[in-house]
Amino acid sequence: MKILIVYAHPERKSFNGAMFQEACRVLEAEGHQVQTSDLYGMAFKPVSDASNFTGLQNPDYFKQQLEELHATANHLFSSELKPEIKKIEWCELMIWQFPLWWFSVPAILKGWVDRTFAMGQAYGSGRIYETGFFKDKKALLSLTTGGPQDAYLKDGLQGDINGILRPLQRGILQFTGFKVLTPHVVYGPARMSGEEREYELKRWGDRLRIVADEPEFNVGRY
Repeated sequence: MKILIVYAHPERKSFNGAMFQEACRVLEAEGHQVQTSDLYGMAFKPVSDASNFTGLQNPDYFKQQLEELHATANHLFSSELKPEIKKIEWCELMIWQFPLWWFSVPAILKGWVDRTFAMGQAYGSGRIYETGFFKDKKALLSLTTGGPQDAYLKDGLQGDINGILRPLQRGILQFTGFKVLTPHVVYGPARMSGEEREYELKRWGDRLRIVADEPEFNVGRY
């Protein structure tokens, strides 16, 4: 299986870093083809603007969606974006590894989406959800939280984790056609013992060994 792992954490020695490294190790050992995007390591620019393109259709008034269509037709995406777009096209499974910050992804990962999920490449012409550009691909969110698991239940302090993730799983991934797998959540690793963190890494590795056969997850609707 062709797998892209998009990693968004500023510290490689963090638990997110350990999960990223474990995923690379296990998936390659299982015979999968793995490509990665270490966004902080790449110093990826999260701001989406005219620098996305090597030429503009209308230099006097910037309209991103129209410029994305123009860039798609004329091969005008910047040298920073071209390889990222190719990775998305190449993969059969995309994994995002990130910490939950302010009930969402870190800005650098959201910016990666803003810049690479371009009109004409990821959506457009009515191709959304079941008919989306990425309808033959799968996606999996792997994340950590600061709080304990009971805080992310339906009646918990923060609310249902699946509701929190719905803008990502429904609004980005399913919208562009991805079949979304059950999110992998590690709750409060900073509060865990070394043994507990080792257990969580093993649980992650065990799941990845059979991830190719996982069924689609019902992310729900708004």
